[in-house]
Amino acid sequence: MKKKIISGVLALLIGVMLISCQTNSKTVTQNTADEKLNIVVSIYPLKEFTEKIAGDKADVTCLVPDNMEPHDYEPKTKDFKTLTDSKVFIYNGLGMEEWVDQVNESIKDSKVVIVDSSAGVDVRKEGNAIDPHIWLSPKNAEIQCENIKNTLVKLDEKNKDYYEENYNKFKVELEAVYNEYKPKFDALNKKNFITGHAAFGYLCRDFGLTQKSVENLFAEGEPTPKQLEELVTFCKENNIKTVFSESLASPKVSQTLAKEVDAKVVPILTLESKEDDKNYIEAMKYNLNEIYDCLSKE
Repeated sequence: MKKKIISGVLALLIGVMLISCQTNSKTVTQNTADEKLNIVVSIYPLKEFTEKIAGDKADVTCLVPDNMEPHDYEPKTKDFKTLTDSKVFIYNGLGMEEWVDQVNESIKDSKVVIVDSSAGVDVRKEGNAIDPHIWLSPKNAEIQCENIKNTLVKLDEKNKDYYEENYNKFKVELEAVYNEYKPKFDALNKKNFITGHAAFGYLCRDFGLTQKSVENLFAEGEPTPKQLEELVTFCKENNIKTVFSESLASPKVSQTLAKEVDAKVVPILTLESKEDDKNYIEAMKYNLNEIYDCLSKE
């Protein structure tokens, strides 16, 4: 009888210990997960930049859904909840997110760290408007990544070396893209190309090129008959046979222009959303190859 009682007590103790171990295991797992930085970014390229630098030390959420033009996005109640639960909010700046003031106002009293990734960029204008498409320049992408890296280091200093190493690796990749294509474009006589909307001004500045666009910086409206006539004349005078069109912009005007000058419409990537399952480096190389082929053959 005593043996049965002792056996029963031992079984009970073992059961309690097992439950305790399982609970402790869950707690350890939960604590490990909690140690990750919870970061929210506004648009897709910032998500990739942040993931490259943060690695497995952060969970990164993008506010603007895939395949949505960032200018058309409006934050919802759930988005504000996502933001207030985060540690950091990183946005592009320069007017890319027309809704960002509303967001920043809503979280200003929280502990969320707000980061404008455009800090330090040499800003260009298109007419009277500031061009926000800074990530389409490898040189500017370096600046954005450095701003992100510096933020991560401040918030998580114990992993400083990790963030620095990841940033430097990605910086080497960005510089390799620039160093590969700059001499190729420098060697060309022709420097002008046509895009659907004026998103590639910073890329042009990096590589000594000039874009003529069908629509404005924000892909809004259509050109007047006079503007369209000027584009047609420009294409004919410069023997342009390629009109680039972005997936998030309306292709109709680009197609109209192409038909007028007997040109083909070729896709080009703005990376405002992830496109064709290409990462940033792959997308940049795709764009630069297409532009180079256009300018070298026409």
